[in-house]
Amino acid sequence: MGILAILLASFFWGTSGIFAAFIPQVSPLAIGAFATGFGGIIQFAIAWKSLHISHRRLWDNKTLCLVGGITVAMYPLAFYSSMHLAGIAVGTVVCIASAPFASVALEHLVGGKVNISIGWLMSLLFGVVGICFLIFGQHDEPVFSSHPYRLLGIGVGILGGTAYAIYTWVAKQLIDQGVPSRAAIGTLFGLSSMLLLPSLFLTGDTLFSQMSSLFVGSYMALIPMGLGYLLFGYGLKTVTASSATLLSLFEPVVATVLAVTIVKETLGWYGWVGIVSIAICLALQSLSQPTVIKKTPLINQIKSADTGGLH
Repeated sequence: MGILAILLASFFWGTSGIFAAFIPQVSPLAIGAFATGFGGIIQFAIAWKSLHISHRRLWDNKTLCLVGGITVAMYPLAFYSSMHLAGIAVGTVVCIASAPFASVALEHLVGGKVNISIGWLMSLLFGVVGICFLIFGQHDEPVFSSHPYRLLGIGVGILGGTAYAIYTWVAKQLIDQGVPSRAAIGTLFGLSSMLLLPSLFLTGDTLFSQMSSLFVGSYMALIPMGLGYLLFGYGLKTVTASSATLLSLFEPVVATVLAVTIVKETLGWYGWVGIVSIAICLALQSLSQPTVIKKTPLINQIKSADTGGLH
């Protein structure tokens, strides 16, 4: 059920780029701040009872929570900016595709030694191949030639993918330490709202000028950010952070198909080969997941600093 929850969350996330394309006059920074900011308030409100019960454990992990809140705030700004600069398909693909690498590095260097199976490595290989085919399959000409800002968009997307991996890892750490998934997600997104919503005073003028813009923003706050992350938090109860980020490769598949069918972005035959390759990646991932087998001193040092050296 955890895998299905993350795949359904990824489907909802994959629709956000299409909705953002309907309001091109709105800054991608405003879209990200509104969707995640108000989505964070929703998450915080839903988790209120759970937050009250878990407040001591959350306070004991305040450094992790702060890091998670900051990276949650970074992610939508990078994600929507990447789509704006590089196109819906390429921006989504790069942002999500870079996350599994950062996630495995975190689990290995900070969270513990990761015992990676052959099946998981094969899944990663098919995912990487699929992402490469998707990037080069969006246009018939070289990937950078038709859009002068595509390279910048790809760089911003990698930054977003790294932020996504970090807050996924933080949420998983909190859940593994006994914090309910709603409380973990509600805390991280509540903190991000405090950072994102004030920025709307600078970027949100066009967002509030038309009903269509408010409708799109409300959809993204309620469905991809609200319902999507409830499902994601539920999935993290039984799925490792590295596997969750790899399963999220379903998001760019959804975004690419919608971009081609609705926004009429072009996709060559190798782009469709990429989608098939990612489908194989997801199938393999449902069968093989890495497991954390040993804690490292670094995560214990973080916890010790939070609790005044008591642990």
